[in-house]
Amino acid sequence: MNWTKQQLRTHIQVIQGEKPPTIVLQNASYLNHVLRKWMNANIWIYKDRIVYVGSKMPQNDEGCEIVDCEGKSIVPGYIEPHVHPFQLYNPQTFASYAAKRGTTTFVSDNLMLLPLPNEKALTFMKEINELPFSFYWWCRYDSQTKLQNEDEVFSDKMFNQFLDHPYVLQGGELTNWPQVLKGDDKTLHWMQETKRRGKKVEGHLPGASERTLTKMAVLGVDCDHEAMTGEEAVMRMSLGYTTSLRYSSIRPDLPKILEEMLALGVTNFDRVMMTTDGSTPTFYEDGVTDEVIRIALEKGVPTEDAYAMVSYNIARHYGFDHLYGMVAPGRIANLNILDNPMTPTPTAVLSKGLWVNDELEANVDWDRYDIKPYQFDWSITEEDLSQTARAGIDMVNSVITKPYRSEVDFGVPELSTEHDECFFSLIDHKGNWRISTMLKGFANNVSGFVSSYSNSGDLILIGKSKKDMVAAFNRMKELGGGIVLVEDGEVVCEIPLTLNGGCSTQPMEVVMEQQASLVKALKERGYPFVDPIYSLLFFSSTHLPYIRITPTGIVDVLKNEVLFPVVMR
Repeated sequence: MNWTKQQLRTHIQVIQGEKPPTIVLQNASYLNHVLRKWMNANIWIYKDRIVYVGSKMPQNDEGCEIVDCEGKSIVPGYIEPHVHPFQLYNPQTFASYAAKRGTTTFVSDNLMLLPLPNEKALTFMKEINELPFSFYWWCRYDSQTKLQNEDEVFSDKMFNQFLDHPYVLQGGELTNWPQVLKGDDKTLHWMQETKRRGKKVEGHLPGASERTLTKMAVLGVDCDHEAMTGEEAVMRMSLGYTTSLRYSSIRPDLPKILEEMLALGVTNFDRVMMTTDGSTPTFYEDGVTDEVIRIALEKGVPTEDAYAMVSYNIARHYGFDHLYGMVAPGRIANLNILDNPMTPTPTAVLSKGLWVNDELEANVDWDRYDIKPYQFDWSITEEDLSQTARAGIDMVNSVITKPYRSEVDFGVPELSTEHDECFFSLIDHKGNWRISTMLKGFANNVSGFVSSYSNSGDLILIGKSKKDMVAAFNRMKELGGGIVLVEDGEVVCEIPLTLNGGCSTQPMEVVMEQQASLVKALKERGYPFVDPIYSLLFFSSTHLPYIRITPTGIVDVLKNEVLFPVVMR
């Protein structure tokens, strides 16, 4: 956020009484993070900026909206430090939903922007900040899968352009850290370049030992969000990491982590943050950042720390505390008005000095950035689902898979529902290649299921009936992308995803209902795990063990080698 010299002079005129503020929050009890205490003041706002916090009222209040905040508590707008804003929802719909609950600033993954031309992606990352919310971004070091054109996507030009972008705050998340430790100097070089530009490196270090964490800190990792216990969190803190505590649909560990941290005697939370880690839509029914604050308060974290972990601490970590994370002069007017400090869901929210409500306009012209419905000028037949790989994939849980050898006859058009093996294909969304094998553990009664939502943006097909799998593809093709479940030739449920096959344009509340219907239908048909949406996302993700289906073929993750390559159609 850069104000012009004229705008800065105008802010001074407001303080001097020559111009009126646009809003004054009178008799406010606000949280001063620097002094770590609640204070009383009048807060003057001019357009998108806090210009004064103190005892005085403006001399000139002509046209000024004065809000009596007697009995209310005011805190800085919440910051979500680790967002994957393409989890069926899109950045705009997620922000619109989260802002009503007080989260108005987002540090976001750029992974799903990488298929775009660089110029389009970079323009989007800047222009989305014309919405009444604040978006900052990561720069990924790898695709989290095996792309056929990996070197082309992750070129020196891409890294330089993204890391130099004013809204990019960090590199990462570093999912390919094992390769870095084994000698991947290209990634290490770009980690160094990230640090040279004064930006952070975000880790992704689940289950890492003290020695591994030490090595990654020496190589430049600043923060990690993968602690799953209080002991793991404290170990990261003791090694100098900023430690982000996660509460997500796949890892709802926060309550346990906080209990254990407090039991271990942690009293200083200055280098601790909290995140929901880009959860799937229905997880947010109870709240976004306001929910993690509620959990922290319930577990006995001091009020000042609970709010600092979602505002001030994050702003300090990323070096933008001159703009965010404080109720103080010069900061962007992102403020949450609470009934009391123990109730973190706000009754009113200001974002960039605007009241967040249903009338607040927040629209994106997606076509401008080449983010549009998939156009399929090709079709599939049952022959496209015939076996190309002998190694089957066995689901251990929602996201972990291991290899197995199937004894089922792949040549039949339909499989028995007496077992949990399904036909399983990944097909290029442009129709150029495919790979097909067996999937064990997904369900025993899913007939035809297709998803254009995946880590690589390619098409996942699962089912017992090749005929219904083709029918599901045809319906997804009509939608221009989406997730479709078909049974006996009829659509059971669907989620249209018309933004490059991965995101909906519908409001969060609509997508929540659609996801809930889909999950219910899949579980009725035998899906046994927590979250099928994450399963779809991670089937191709090579940062998880042990075997993955990717655009290059079926990959042994630990050996980092392709076992069975894709075949051309």
